[in-house]
Amino acid sequence: MSVLLTHLEDGILTLTFNRPEVLNAYNRELHNALLVAFDEADANDAVRVVILTGTGRAFCAGADLSAGGGTFNHRENAREDHRDGGGELTLRLFDMKKPVIAAINGPATGVGLTMTLACDVRLAVPAAKLGFVFAQRGIAPDACSSWFAPRIVGIEQALKWFLSGEIFRSEEALAAGLVSELLLPTELLPRARAIARSFSEKTSAVSVALARRLLWRMLGAEHPRVAFQQESQALWYMGGAADAAEGVKSFLEKRPPVFTLSVAKDFPSGL
Repeated sequence: MSVLLTHLEDGILTLTFNRPEVLNAYNRELHNALLVAFDEADANDAVRVVILTGTGRAFCAGADLSAGGGTFNHRENAREDHRDGGGELTLRLFDMKKPVIAAINGPATGVGLTMTLACDVRLAVPAAKLGFVFAQRGIAPDACSSWFAPRIVGIEQALKWFLSGEIFRSEEALAAGLVSELLLPTELLPRARAIARSFSEKTSAVSVALARRLLWRMLGAEHPRVAFQQESQALWYMGGAADAAEGVKSFLEKRPPVFTLSVAKDFPSGL
């Protein structure tokens, strides 16, 4: 049985964690399957948007703890050589050229929640149990969450959640801006797909990829001059490409655009 189910329809790739017997707990097999799926999604122009969700009643209950007290013990590696698997995942998400939507269909804790911080949109069901539980497990934050979380919800709210390690409900996440909408379970994936279509149906795939990359990367820029430089390069490249001509023509002719640039082949180097 595959730990990750894939379904591609109408340009939307749905990746479903498939370990329902352990609330889709995160293990090395799921980690590797996700990295492969993200690489394939970026290379496949039939994929415009990716949705992450879980099988059964959970999204992802965090790291698989079946190894017991030694679950997080990686002392066989030198400290300077150790790399967090959750961080590998979110860095790959950060570098995605396709938008990613997290449809949080149930409990999401530890890496099951921190992985969503690198997604572009987070939706959840009511009363879902969420938590940055690291302090209560005697470990440190993972998945680059110390970078992502304060940028999404602010430093004070991030500190409250991370320092206590307490479980909180999706209603609190909505109030803090961690998720953008709460939806009934039957409405969650349809809403995620509707948002995905809004990203893909009338847009240039390369324009979307560039916007995603610029917005994420400028979060860490030291001056707006960096955005000025990067946006100028992107505008120069796109302005002379086929999609810009088609975008203007279709607007003037009052018809839907037919964009032809390929993310896999035409995404500009250096951006």
